[in-house]
Amino acid sequence: MAVGGFTKLPGGTVVVALVLPHPVYAQLTVRVVVHAVNRQRALTRLRNLGFRGARLAGNAHPPTPDEVTAVLHHPDGLIWRDHEAAAAAPWHPISTLNRLAHPA
Repeated sequence: MAVGGFTKLPGGTVVVALVLPHPVYAQLTVRVVVHAVNRQRALTRLRNLGFRGARLAGNAHPPTPDEVTAVLHHPDGLIWRDHEAAAAAPWHPISTLNRLAHPA
């Protein structure tokens, strides 16, 4: 089960943040943040990208205000970064997720 949570925005949309195994390199974990109309739509977007285990049970680790700001300012409304990265590490568009060099 993924670790994560959600935040409902004043306009009715939600921001969902999850820690998931990388869709190609299962030994890596990534923090994915998605903006969507509702939680189910957010999870569907992630599943369509290869995150088959994307499920949200509870709200233990909701997105931080910085994560919400980052995803709202991204045109795709879907960003990621390495789960082990420092808080100041940059967020990346989801299109770059599978461009990682193969880990050694």
